[in-house]
Amino acid sequence: MDVGNAADIKDFAPDDVVFALDIGTRTIAGVVGRQEGDFFRVLAAEVCEHKGRAMMDGQIHDIDQAAATAMEVKQRLEARMGFRFAKVAIAAAGRVLKTCQVKVERSLEQDAEIDADLVSSMEIEGIQRAQMILDGSSDSDGKNQYYCVGYSVINYYLNGYIMSKLTGHRGRSAGVELLATFLPLTVVDSLYSVVNRIGLEVASLTLEPIAALNVAIAPDLRLLNLALVDIGAGTSDIALTKDGSVFAYAMVPVAGDEITESISQHYLVDFATAEKIKISLSSGKERIGFTDILRKKHEVSARDVLDGIEDTIRMLASTISGKILEYNRKAPNAVFLVGGGSRIPLLPKFLAEQLGLPEERVAVRGRDVIRGVRFADKKLYGPEAVTPVGIAVTAQLYSGKDFISVTVNDRKLKLFNTKRLKVSDALVLYGFGAEDLIGRSGKSITCTVNGEVRRFRGEFGKAAEIWLNGKMSSLDAPLSFGDNITVVPAQNGRDASVKAHGLVPDYSVGSVFLNGKPVDIGTVITVNGVHVGADTEIKDGDVVHHSRIKTLGDLLEAAGCTGGDKEVTVNGSSDVGTDYVLQDGDDITCVERHDGYPASPGEASDPDTTSAAAAETETARGNGAETGDISAGGTGAGNGDVLGTDISSGPDDWFDVTVNGKTVSLRKTQARHMFVDIFNYIDFDLTKPQGTIELRLNGRPAAFTDPIGEGDVIEIYWRR
Repeated sequence: MDVGNAADIKDFAPDDVVFALDIGTRTIAGVVGRQEGDFFRVLAAEVCEHKGRAMMDGQIHDIDQAAATAMEVKQRLEARMGFRFAKVAIAAAGRVLKTCQVKVERSLEQDAEIDADLVSSMEIEGIQRAQMILDGSSDSDGKNQYYCVGYSVINYYLNGYIMSKLTGHRGRSAGVELLATFLPLTVVDSLYSVVNRIGLEVASLTLEPIAALNVAIAPDLRLLNLALVDIGAGTSDIALTKDGSVFAYAMVPVAGDEITESISQHYLVDFATAEKIKISLSSGKERIGFTDILRKKHEVSARDVLDGIEDTIRMLASTISGKILEYNRKAPNAVFLVGGGSRIPLLPKFLAEQLGLPEERVAVRGRDVIRGVRFADKKLYGPEAVTPVGIAVTAQLYSGKDFISVTVNDRKLKLFNTKRLKVSDALVLYGFGAEDLIGRSGKSITCTVNGEVRRFRGEFGKAAEIWLNGKMSSLDAPLSFGDNITVVPAQNGRDASVKAHGLVPDYSVGSVFLNGKPVDIGTVITVNGVHVGADTEIKDGDVVHHSRIKTLGDLLEAAGCTGGDKEVTVNGSSDVGTDYVLQDGDDITCVERHDGYPASPGEASDPDTTSAAAAETETARGNGAETGDISAGGTGAGNGDVLGTDISSGPDDWFDVTVNGKTVSLRKTQARHMFVDIFNYIDFDLTKPQGTIELRLNGRPAAFTDPIGEGDVIEIYWRR
């Protein structure tokens, strides 16, 4: 809206107004304005072109020449206002932004539900990882301090599959892939140098796409997925909105100058003449006259000029649309074009084609659509007015708070105020990592116990306590100037810890006497086929087996006292059944009857035989555990001989089996031989597992307690 006149602008003092400079590749625009109620009023504006190419692609190359142009704008406005300026608001071009794409993945606890804090912590980890990549990049001098001014989530992942949202899901793993945008503050030194050379102080610094967006797209429209493209001479800066805020920024180093250079080459004219031809095209002239470098005069139609540069315009549209799709991952709802370069004919049409949008969804925004701004000066008009006015309005909105100050754990921090800041932004800048904010649960242990899979969870982690201005808060809470944040770091849960005896419901220790010889009846535990102590720590994936001689029947079976006519006593009493539960210290006898009478003491079963046989059974049940006189290494009862009592010494006292293709002879004993006995006759070290032990008897899977006899074929090996 155009209101007022220039007659009353000298009624204001320096503190009543905002002075802003838009330092562009081809021109520098200056704006003086002030807030009047609900409107920002532009009091005066001036635009001056650089005398030469002081800037290229948005970057200042000749500071002195850029400062001379800025001084000219400043002096013109000071003359009109009647006072000297002390401070100025400026904006950094989008070309100084750096971006980095990263992916973060986490393993999840079984059955654990993904919540918002876990998702936030993965995003924080992604931002920090991107910052580390920038710090170590070859084009980084190691001195830049980077601020994340925005990031966009490209994809979420659950168990490796792309998801639109993670919260509430369960799975084995979760991930996030994001594109983070950073501002290296030292890159804007050249802007500060120009300002210092014209005797001014920087009052406010923002980003050009943010400044343009603040006046071109009303806050309520930012709920939509929109793209704003500021097309200048050297760069095209992009800002993307959705859900009420700016979520990503981008830049392409092609803009109006590419069109100018194409005209220059096509018609053999110098750059200044080509620029005038381009402006004539933008103003809608039907016929355009010019003189080429050979001093030949030409007059061509605008249509002919457009035909000659159409490929370049298409290239510009393709580059801009490609960058929008890269950051937005799809076509936005609409595209707004601002800046002098947006006047180029055919550009909106080609952009719409590239994005697959209706042509009316790509629109050039001029000063006539700027809401909340009134103009008392007509020197700025069209889309090129948007960014310089936006810089002034943004400076007024934030009143110098381009950086907001907050305190984190008693340390002062400054955050670049380019977006809707959250507590997580301050914590990232402070240096908190995801592991400091989200406590991880301890590792679980899954093992197999007597064939049953059992799982022991680690301790749950404790999330960080986040206090905002004395009240419990969260990572997503919005930040304001002066906020005070206190963080008590997260605590990780302890890993699960299980000892061998904890897997046995009736773990016991003890021994009894059988025919005067001690026999161990305590619980025998093996882990991965190796005998272990009760306090052995179980590891994830372990295979555990436990067994014990519990009843009198177990003992008699192990000792071979189950056949024939035998007299059995427990602590002198024969009135005891085989289901009697043995007690530590019990005294058991087992003797043969002869013609209905018990054998004499000299004819009783050899205690060595029964003790050894009992030990063998216990060893079998413990998968090679040490019992009685048998060691886990597979030696005999102290002297390397076969366990049991000799029956005779003739050739019939032995029987043969085949073990791993070789014949092995075993001595016959009163107790039956079991699979486990074979380890007393072969060189097979159970104490050094090389995988999972495989036992086979006559071609079928076997157990340690399976009986073996004459001619059996045995296979024993490690399966890796």
